[in-house]
Amino acid sequence: MKKILLYLFEHKILSREKAREVLVNIGNGVYNEHEVTAFMTVYLMRSITIDELLGFRDALLELSVKADLADYSPLDIVGTGGDGKNTFNISTLACFIVAGAGQKVAKHGNYGASSVSGASNVMEQLGYRFSNDPAKLKKEIETTGICFLHAPLFHPALKTVGPIRKNMAVRTFFNMLGPMANPANPAFQLVGVYNLEMARIYTYLLQTTGRPFTILHSLDGYDEISLTSDTKVITRQGEKVMTPEELGKRMVMPEDIRGGDTVEEAAAVFRAILRREGTWAQNAVVLANAAMALYCTGNYATYEEAYLTAVESLESGRANQCMERLIGLQGL
Repeated sequence: MKKILLYLFEHKILSREKAREVLVNIGNGVYNEHEVTAFMTVYLMRSITIDELLGFRDALLELSVKADLADYSPLDIVGTGGDGKNTFNISTLACFIVAGAGQKVAKHGNYGASSVSGASNVMEQLGYRFSNDPAKLKKEIETTGICFLHAPLFHPALKTVGPIRKNMAVRTFFNMLGPMANPANPAFQLVGVYNLEMARIYTYLLQTTGRPFTILHSLDGYDEISLTSDTKVITRQGEKVMTPEELGKRMVMPEDIRGGDTVEEAAAVFRAILRREGTWAQNAVVLANAAMALYCTGNYATYEEAYLTAVESLESGRANQCMERLIGLQGL
C-alpha cells in the first residue's frame, strides 16, 4: 500500500485494473485500517476518475455474494448518500410504495456512514433480519413484493471498511459504489446523487449497462427529489430540470424533511408515513420519489400517471401492508 499511496500523493491516477486490484486486497484484509483510511482520504481531496470507479466496482462484483432475482425484474431506489442533509429514509420508504403498486423491489442498502439512520439501520430497527440466503430473499419478494439486500453481507469489502467509514463520518468513494453494486442486478434503477459531477459520472456508467435508469439531483444538494428546489432528472433519453410543483405539487422546506436524531426516531417517522400519519410534506417527498421510480420502468405513459399510482399505493394501505408482511416473515 505504501507504494500506491506515494503514487497517488503525486497526483497520479490508477488504471481500472490497478483500482480493481487494490479494492480486492482491501476486501481480503491485506491492508491495515490506517492504510485503508489514508487511501480513502485521497479521494476526499481529489475527484475520482471513471476508470478508478469502474475498477472499484469490478472488485466489488468479483468478491460479491450473488443474488439471482432476475426473474422478478426488480427495481432499486438508492442514493449515494453523503449529502449531509440528514433527511428521513425517503428512498427506502419510496421502495415500499413502489412494491405496494405492484412493482417488485430489490432494495440495496447499508448502515448510515454520514447520517443517523441509513437504510439498514431503519430496516433493522423495524425488525428485519438481514440475510443473503437466496431462498429467503425469493420468498420475501414473491410474498411481499420487496426484499432487502444488506450490503456487507454481499460485499466483503464493505464489511471490512464499515468501521473505518463510520469513524470518518464523511462521504467516501464507497458512497459512489453502492448504487452500482446491487447484487440483484436490478432491471430498473433510480439513483440519487449529491452533485452534478457525480450525475455526469453515473450517466456514463449507467449508459453502459443497456438498462433503463433515472438519475436525480436536487439542485440544492440533496441526493433525491427533495421538493426544496428544482431537480435535475437524467435518463437514457436526455435530461431536464423539473420544479417541485411538477414533481410533488408544491415546494417544501428543508426542516420539513429532516430525519430524527436517533434510529428509533427514524423508525417512528418511517412507520407513521406508511400508516398514513405523515405530514403533507413528508408524504409529498416520498410520493415524488416513488412516482419517478415507477415512471422509469416504462410502464406508465406519463409521470402524472405514475404519481397517482404511488398515491393510491400509500392511501389504500398497500404500501404499509408490504412492510407489515415483510417484517412478519422474519419470525418464520
